[in-house]
Amino acid sequence: MQTIGIGLVLLLVAVVPAFAKPVKVFILAGQSNMEGHARVETFDYIGDDPATAPLLKQMRNADGTPKVCERVWISYLTGENTVKEGKLTAGYGALGRGPKIGPEFTFGLRMEEKLNQPVLLIKTAWGGKSLHTDFRPPSAGEAGPCYRLMIEHVQKVLQDIRRIIPDYDPKQGYEIAGFVWLQGWNDLVDAKVYPKRAEPGGYALYSELLAKFIRDVRKDLPAPDLPFVIGVLGVGGMEAKGHIVNFREAMAAPAALPEFKGRVVAVPTAPFWDARLAAIDAKLGQIKAKRQQLGKQVQEGKLTKEEADRQVKELAAKLITPEDEALWKRGASNAGYHYLGCAKTFALMGRAFADALLPLQKP
Repeated sequence: MQTIGIGLVLLLVAVVPAFAKPVKVFILAGQSNMEGHARVETFDYIGDDPATAPLLKQMRNADGTPKVCERVWISYLTGENTVKEGKLTAGYGALGRGPKIGPEFTFGLRMEEKLNQPVLLIKTAWGGKSLHTDFRPPSAGEAGPCYRLMIEHVQKVLQDIRRIIPDYDPKQGYEIAGFVWLQGWNDLVDAKVYPKRAEPGGYALYSELLAKFIRDVRKDLPAPDLPFVIGVLGVGGMEAKGHIVNFREAMAAPAALPEFKGRVVAVPTAPFWDARLAAIDAKLGQIKAKRQQLGKQVQEGKLTKEEADRQVKELAAKLITPEDEALWKRGASNAGYHYLGCAKTFALMGRAFADALLPLQKP
């Protein structure tokens, strides 16, 4: 009987640890690209590339429906300031026009794969928000409204984890294990705040604010050694030039500060930009510009609407091939500043963010 008892104890030890261990908490924050504008309808495009086809299999069940994580939960304070919570699956991206994903989906899938314990994602993201004003850290003056809402939501979730994870036992506790920052567009295009943005060092203020943001987040949570990932804006891809290059350098700069060495990592997202879809987007941009030009001529009485429509149609037929049209429908669902709403891009970003944080986890 003693031998059987020991066997049962060993069996329980083998089964229980995943839920007996502390909950790993990861915070995801930023603006519209952290919200995520990749529609689920673009998932098939991930499977077209042999390099990412295995990733698509991880994202889907055998019947083609999006995977539902068994050990990853999420609490998402949305851009409409509503809260969406539950087990992680597709649909925790930006609201509207059907289910979408941001980087959270594959981030969570990766964490579930690599961590033998429950995971909780706390996501706060609002479209069209800057670090300079909306997410402004307290140490840079008065805290921005999005900064305050972010911290308040994190604190509220951590005070009642059982509401989201029904099996959570307060005795097991939790660990704030990482923070992912994906933002930048509103600061990138703000010529008033960054008047010398075309010059080297023109975005130095952003670097200063982001360093203060990291310090303040660590203080306010509190988590003094919190690992931090900076998702460096990748719109335009590796071929981008001009002030966006300066901005990327400014975003990545805090990771090189001695105080953050080994605990803050800058992850470029430009390698995940889809060049094929971007080429089609450029053609669509030409058509849009032509339509606007001819529209003005119609308003001025220089051209009939029928003639303008005919010219636009002719240009579209010349620029957009049937292959382009099919590819765009399969892989894109939004504008360039939203990484073309391409699920492949967001899936690769989410996995990269997780892979950057995993080596920084405490044993």
